[in-house]
Amino acid sequence: MNQLYGKLAVINIRNSRQFYVPYLLTGIVSVAMYYLVLAMQDNPGLDSLGGGAQDIRMILGFGVVVVGVFVSVFLFYTNSFIMKRRKKELGVYNILGMEKKHIARVLFLETFLLALTAILGGLLSGIVFNKLMTMILYRLTDIVANIPFYISWSGCRNTVILFVIVYGATLLYNLMQIKLANPIELLHSTSAGEREPKTKLLMTLVGLAALGAGYYIAFTTCDAVSAVIYFFVAVLLVILGTYCLFTAGSIAFLKALRKNKGYYYQAKHFTTVSGMIYRMKQNAVGLANICILSTMVLVTVSTTVSMYLGTEDVMNNRFPSEISVTAYYSQMPEDIRALWPVTDQSLMASGRVVTGKNAFFNITQMGMRDGNKVFITDAESKMGSHIGMVVTVTILTQTDYEAYSGEAILPLAQGEVALSAVPAFEGDTLVFEGTEYPVRQICPFPEDKNVDYITSMGGGKVYLIVPDQETILRIYDDLVKNWGEQRVEPALRFDAAYEIDGTAQEKLEAESALRQALTEWETAVGSQTAGYKSVFMEAREENRSSFYRLYGGLFFLGMFLGVLFLMVTVLIIFYKQISEGYEDKERYAIMQNVGMSSVEVKRAIRSQVLTVFFLPIAAAIVHVIMAFPMITELLKCLNLMNRQLFAWCMVGTALVFGVIYLLVYQLTSRSYYRIVGNGKSG
Repeated sequence: MNQLYGKLAVINIRNSRQFYVPYLLTGIVSVAMYYLVLAMQDNPGLDSLGGGAQDIRMILGFGVVVVGVFVSVFLFYTNSFIMKRRKKELGVYNILGMEKKHIARVLFLETFLLALTAILGGLLSGIVFNKLMTMILYRLTDIVANIPFYISWSGCRNTVILFVIVYGATLLYNLMQIKLANPIELLHSTSAGEREPKTKLLMTLVGLAALGAGYYIAFTTCDAVSAVIYFFVAVLLVILGTYCLFTAGSIAFLKALRKNKGYYYQAKHFTTVSGMIYRMKQNAVGLANICILSTMVLVTVSTTVSMYLGTEDVMNNRFPSEISVTAYYSQMPEDIRALWPVTDQSLMASGRVVTGKNAFFNITQMGMRDGNKVFITDAESKMGSHIGMVVTVTILTQTDYEAYSGEAILPLAQGEVALSAVPAFEGDTLVFEGTEYPVRQICPFPEDKNVDYITSMGGGKVYLIVPDQETILRIYDDLVKNWGEQRVEPALRFDAAYEIDGTAQEKLEAESALRQALTEWETAVGSQTAGYKSVFMEAREENRSSFYRLYGGLFFLGMFLGVLFLMVTVLIIFYKQISEGYEDKERYAIMQNVGMSSVEVKRAIRSQVLTVFFLPIAAAIVHVIMAFPMITELLKCLNLMNRQLFAWCMVGTALVFGVIYLLVYQLTSRSYYRIVGNGKSG
């Protein structure tokens, strides 16, 4: 008896191979992709990177979660397509005398065979391609290390556990479908959903409101901090709006087309519109899924490509100078520029020539700005119910600012200030910490100087220019007095920035030597200086490898997830077209029997397929265009300010995706027509 069930399971899979072969291949690819991410995360070669391994493993760990969740949901979703087509077949078994427990055994054996093939095939594929994928990862992240061939046994174990659970869940779902349905329902399941859906005005309005709100948030967000806060809110609103409008709005639109008699009563339009109305409830979810997945492909690939291609831009934004050194003090030292000779001597000893340098004494703190009011201490309570823009405030002398920016400033009297800011100030006075100052001059912002990365995320920068160091010290004393329990205490700073000549390796050696010299100075001199707090150094070349690992890793993960999302999109389209083909076959056969020509049938099919295919991609492109301003602000958090580069990457990604989408259209439309176009009833 068990052999009979086994043979029946094999025969069922073979007879339904049009559905099961893509499902099986999807399972194999899903298993392979999940194992690959786990195996690369466990790669022993990463241990040679020291601290750099943490960045790569963090990125891959995120990939493990995303891939695991996504493939689990998708396999379960794809299984539902297949079960819908097989319910009639299982109903026939029930009518012919097989009890539900016997059908359950057949389903168990089918699921077991599919799961075993997918897991073994996927693990074998993952093990074979692991070294190649690791080589690609290392190449993108600028890692030089040996890549031994190895098998991640923990990766195998975790992969088997996940997919046993996934296939077990699909089996339980299938068994519940059989248990809860009677034979008659199973026999007529393929015609379920033919009742005309009602126009859901409320859902349409909710969809319009959600989509409009999501677009508004995405299009009006003008700083990186707000983008981080509101991004997922906007995403959820757009997803909600997409599902509501595809589900309810599409029905309302199709019924409006049906009321247009001149449009509706044409052969190619009549069959398309009437067919889509009667099945739009189930069509809408598939179309919305395709739209959301297409949007995910476009956003994921374009952002990670732009970050990888713009790594040098990122480095220049994050590190405006090759070397920057900052000394912090709690009181004015005897020699505020004591570090300058140390730095000069160290760079000279390394054989480097200083090609440019600037330095200034200042106070720099985060604050809040509202019009001409700026507060640093306890800013939120002083601003009241209206919270202004987050800004970086730098207070420095007229002499230092002129040397830094090259901008001449009118002589400042005591109590007067000059301002340079983005956004620019307007007016004759500035209210700083509750005290009003006359503004002697508003200077252009020094655009040739790179805005620091914290400022680019916060929303603004203010240079508050005062007559002399005594004014800075007085402001500093007032800040300390009023500071309270705020986290980052104010400090007097001496900032110095250097540009040096040399190759990348020479710069790296000079930066390492300078860091050692600063450590020795801090131990010998700084610790003995009254008011000294600390010294901090950043160097562009020292951080280059870590940035390439981060952005290369994100690029690799973006491509990996892009392929996954694309695979899912293609499979959903394929199953949707094949499923609809079988549902439409009898209906089009009737149309041909009552006089509709084969040419007219083909024209009607083409009209429907075009609508089904290009409505989701059109909506996805609109989503991406509306999200562009918010995504560019989010990229500022990763130091990418090059909007033009991101725009070109998005256009290129859309073109490549469009070509792939057209190829999928060609393939699936042929399959659909083969099923429907020759479907005359006997």
